[in-house]
Amino acid sequence: MTAPQAIPGARIAAPTAGTYEMLVQAVVDYAIYMLDPEGYVASWNPGAQRIKGYDAEEIIGQHFSRFYTEEDRAARIPEQALRIAAETGRFTAEAWRLRKDGTRFWAMVVIDPVRRNGQLVGFAKITRDMTEQRLMQLAALESERGFRLLVQGVVDYAIYMLSPEGLVTNWNAGAERIKGYAATEITGQHFSRFYTPEDIATRLPWRALETAEREGRFEAEGWRLRKDGSRFWAGVVIDAIRDESGTLIGFAKITRDLSERREAQIRLDESRQQLFQAQKMEALGHLTGGLAHDFNNLLTGMIGSLELLRTRVAQGRLTDLERYLTAAQGAASRAAALTHRLLAFARRQTLDPKPTDANRLVAGMEDLLRRTVGPAIRIETRLAPDLWPVLCDPNQLESAILNLCINARDAMPDGGQIVIETANAEFTGQAAQDRDIPPGGYVTVAIADTGTGMPPEVQERAFDPFFTTKPLGQGTGLGLSMVYGFARQSGGHVRIQSAHGAGTRVKIDLPRHSGTAEAEASEPMPGAASRARAGETVLVVDDEATIRMLVAEVLQERGFAVIEAPDGPSGLKILESDMPIDLLITDVGLPGGMNGRQLADAARQLRPTLKVLFITGYAETAVMGEGQLEPGMHVMTKPFPMDALASRLGQILG
Repeated sequence: MTAPQAIPGARIAAPTAGTYEMLVQAVVDYAIYMLDPEGYVASWNPGAQRIKGYDAEEIIGQHFSRFYTEEDRAARIPEQALRIAAETGRFTAEAWRLRKDGTRFWAMVVIDPVRRNGQLVGFAKITRDMTEQRLMQLAALESERGFRLLVQGVVDYAIYMLSPEGLVTNWNAGAERIKGYAATEITGQHFSRFYTPEDIATRLPWRALETAEREGRFEAEGWRLRKDGSRFWAGVVIDAIRDESGTLIGFAKITRDLSERREAQIRLDESRQQLFQAQKMEALGHLTGGLAHDFNNLLTGMIGSLELLRTRVAQGRLTDLERYLTAAQGAASRAAALTHRLLAFARRQTLDPKPTDANRLVAGMEDLLRRTVGPAIRIETRLAPDLWPVLCDPNQLESAILNLCINARDAMPDGGQIVIETANAEFTGQAAQDRDIPPGGYVTVAIADTGTGMPPEVQERAFDPFFTTKPLGQGTGLGLSMVYGFARQSGGHVRIQSAHGAGTRVKIDLPRHSGTAEAEASEPMPGAASRARAGETVLVVDDEATIRMLVAEVLQERGFAVIEAPDGPSGLKILESDMPIDLLITDVGLPGGMNGRQLADAARQLRPTLKVLFITGYAETAVMGEGQLEPGMHVMTKPFPMDALASRLGQILG
């Protein structure tokens, strides 16, 4: 559609008096009427009738002062309004006016003089009903007044305003009480005077305003200064204030004195630390007591067997000596297992983490688990499809699952069911925080039983070392603590869900591995590929002469040439020589200022392809570095059988 075209030569008719009359009569939102020079109503439009309530025939000829309140008439406001309009050319005002029924409304008034040939012939008066706007304005003023009274009445918080530049523009009673300044002496001063010299040096006040302006709010706790120079610990909030157009007009600042709360928190932390220390000493007492009991039993078996062996040899009674050797070796093996469990609880065991398929591991254990728990207990596996690989020590995961199944068996003396379940899980936000693990993907291995369950007081202590509910002699109290230590050392978490009489569910969460799980390798037979090839030489470094002797004899029996060193510096001198060395076997905790890892690193600088086997009583951080051994480095945990050492040599050198 096109716009209408102008007609050439056409003229727009000039408005007439009748046109203006029609316009005025059409307006209903404004009272528009004429007054004669003395103030008597001469005309009246529908808007005047709607707003004021008078018909034209009853108001024309009446004085306009009747629209004013009694107070305004007594003050002769109507006469003053006409005089000002006549003298200045216009009168404007806002005030209360009266309707015909006596009700008041808030009016905006304009009075203009009307002249003809310079002579005043009357006044044009326009009135608009602004009652709704006025009531809103009064409500806002009342709200602001109430808010000001509220702010001024608050004495526990310093509440004040800042200009965009950070100058104090108002000040409440709480600010005066907390900071010590009266409003008259602080208004117009920069708020940075409340900050310490250290914070001023780092421009913290200005950075706080920048943060509030950029992000809308700044929150912090820190030391602030009072007028007398004393310090108090403050909780601070700064909010940016903007007008309707979004322009920054200042900042609202709230400061609270948190000194007492901070001191109370410090005292509470000290009390907690003292309680923690007491609990730690109690746990240590249980630990050492249980450890001494178990080791004394094992040592009695070893010492007694060896003494009887010595006696029988001295007497020439050489028959049936095997049982004493078997008894001593069995006690020593149980002592080794006990130290492994202790290290697991302390998270100091030597782990050999590998990408592991937990489903395949569980499936491979089913026969062992069924034999272990017996025919009265059913085992069901619920293995998640597409399970992520997990980075952990598969042997320790097997031990953890076995321990949990044994615990489940013992909780079901009359038989029952064990369910082993795997699943993928994502822990983020609060879920990760509750478990004290980094956010991300985890693989969950859960073992649930239908046994007697645990009451809350038992659950609280379930991971404590040597804590057991089993009868004396039927449990070490290290099973769950070992599981806990393994999970935490692997970067995961373990949880117990149980109720007395309702069974127990233990869930192990282990970190997801981003790669693929390793294929199962066939285990070499003991002693396989463990014979030395011609000229193979091993350097053995250990400060314990007995260990050096035993390791050297095992190696020599298998054809290896052996060089011994009692400490790191001695071993390094040998490595710096021209002697051919194919393998370095070293303890980790060595005397002489150089530990085993440092020796291995120095050896790798001299002989980059040298293979290394660490033998250690526990996994020191000096050995593991960032948690992974470098290629060509291996580790065995003491104590170990000599044939296991020979087999490991076959794997390393073969």
